Amino acid sequence: MTWNWEQPRWPEFTYDPAALESRERQFLLGSGEFVGAFKHVGPDDQDILKIELISDEALKTSAIEGEVLDRVSVQSSLRRQFGLGTDDRRIPPAESGIAQMMVDLYKNFKAPLTHETMFAWHSMLMNGAQRINTIGDYRTHPEPMQVVSPNLANPKVHFEAPPSSEVKEEMDEFISWFNETAPEGKRPLPALTRAAITHLYFVSIHPFEDGNGRIGRALSEKSLAQNLDHPSLIALAYTIERARKAYYDALEHNNKDIEITDWLVYFADTVIDAQHHTIKRVDFYVAKAKLYENLRGQLNERQEKVLARMFKEGIDGFKGGLSAENYISIAKTSRATATRDLQDLLQKGALVKTGELRHTRYYLNISLTDNDATGAAAS
Repeated sequence: MTWNWEQPRWPEFTYDPAALESRERQFLLGSGEFVGAFKHVGPDDQDILKIELISDEALKTSAIEGEVLDRVSVQSSLRRQFGLGTDDRRIPPAESGIAQMMVDLYKNFKAPLTHETMFAWHSMLMNGAQRINTIGDYRTHPEPMQVVSPNLANPKVHFEAPPSSEVKEEMDEFISWFNETAPEGKRPLPALTRAAITHLYFVSIHPFEDGNGRIGRALSEKSLAQNLDHPSLIALAYTIERARKAYYDALEHNNKDIEITDWLVYFADTVIDAQHHTIKRVDFYVAKAKLYENLRGQLNERQEKVLARMFKEGIDGFKGGLSAENYISIAKTSRATATRDLQDLLQKGALVKTGELRHTRYYLNISLTDNDATGAAAS
C-alpha cells in the first residue's frame, strides 16, 4: 500500500478549484449572516451562546475519538477562563484540558502557527493522561504510527503515517505552508480550501502519539477564523460527529493520493452544514429574546420556569414535544393548574400545540431559518 506522503510530489496536493468556487461564496455569505445575526443577541445571551457553542465543540471533538466528557465541567471551566463567573466545582483533568485548548483557539486565532502552539495544545489535551509516553512534543517511538480498526479478529490498517524520524521535518513544512496560505501570507488560499487541506495534511503526518484528530479539527477552525478575521464559533465537530462514519470514510478515501478534490468537496459541505447549524443556534437566541420581550410581565412563576426549561433544551427541544405531564413535573403543580397555564400560554402566543387529548404536545412559538414554528425549538 502506498500512502499520500509516499507520493513523489508530496505534499503538493492537487485539486479542481472550480469544484469549490460556489461553496466558497456560500460560506462567505453565511459568515456575513452569522455576524449580522449575532449582533442582535443581547450581551448576556452572547456569553451564554459562546459557552454553549464552544463546549459543544469540545464535547463533540472528544466524542469523535470515543472520549465522553462531562458537559457541566467543561462549561464551568470555560466560564472561569472567560472570566464569566466561577463555582467550587472540581474540574477533571480531561475537561479542564480540552476547555483550555478551545479558549486558546478562540482568543489567539490570529497568531501565526508554531510548533509551540501545538505542543501547548497537546499538553492541554493530554492533561492527566497516563497512557502515552510523549506529551507536549512530537512522537519519537520507532514502531509505525498506524490507524487500525478495533476488530481484533480481523484488524485492518486504514492508514500508516510517516515514521517518527521524519515528523519534525514534515511539521516544519506544514507550519510554513499554513502560515504562507493565511490571508496575509505569501500565497493565500480561500477559506474552505485552506481549512480542508489543513486537516488532511496534518492528520496525514499524524505527529503526536494521541490527539491528532482533535488538534487537526482545531487547526481547521483556526484556519477558518483567520480567513474570516473573527472566531468562527462554527459547529464543525458537532456536524462531523453526527456522521462520523462518513468522516472516516472520506479520510481513508483520500489518504493514498495527492489528488484531493473529493476531500475538499466533502469537507467544504461539512463546514457549510456546520455553519448553517450555528446560524440556527444564533437565530434561536434572537427568537428567545423577542418572545420574552413580547411576554414581559405576563407570565407567572410556573410559566417562567417551564419556558426557561424548554429554551434550555435548545433548537432540538424536548423529544416529541412538551406534554402536560412534562409541565406538571417541571412546575411541580397540579394537572388542573397545568391545564390553565398551558391554555394561557397558547392564548398569549408563547406556545403552539399539535395533537389532541393524550397526544397533545406543545412547542415554543418561534421560527428559525428553514424551520416552521412547530419544528423550531421542540421537534
